Amino acid sequence: MKATLLKSEDYTRSPWKNGGGVFTDIADEHRPGVTTRDWDSLLWRFASTPIVAPGPFSHMPGIDRLQMVTGGRGLVLRAPGQEFDEREPFMTVRFTGEMEIVTELEAGPVEVVNLMARRGAAEIELLALKEPRERPLLSGTHLIYAVSGDCCIQLEGKEYVVSSGCTLKMELSAASKLSFVSGLAVLGSIRLVG
Repeated sequence: MKATLLKSEDYTRSPWKNGGGVFTDIADEHRPGVTTRDWDSLLWRFASTPIVAPGPFSHMPGIDRLQMVTGGRGLVLRAPGQEFDEREPFMTVRFTGEMEIVTELEAGPVEVVNLMARRGAAEIELLALKEPRERPLLSGTHLIYAVSGDCCIQLEGKEYVVSSGCTLKMELSAASKLSFVSGLAVLGSIRLVG
């Protein structure tokens, strides 16, 4: 296992693909050997972003997306014939980048965490960690993002404290077991396939 602490001051900021806002890129991976790291070379990305006004989502063909509200409440994603309810924080919704989605804010701005992956290149999972418990982890990359305040986990006999706003990136070559001890965090899991 390789564990790396990603500090909030080292995150990068980039414009949304449609230019409608700015996201904070916490961690990502691109195709090996590419010289230009852009949306076309992206394998997966874990990011946070504020949504401060209603508007359209970026069109991202070939990308699967998971999203969760981590600050504020009242977000609804509307697509033709479909609605994704994120009114309550820490509920995960899954949708494709091809969908024509427009946001609706029922109670003001929100902060969200996104986990995106190129379809067929990675399997992804996004969930909230709010109470102490054990959870199995498959081999792959796992990101523990401390949403509000510090959080504490145990993995393979070691204890890790992740400061508020920071992320612990864990790269596992074999299945393991995570013990979430305290705090509030989001767990993003990525398993490359193919």
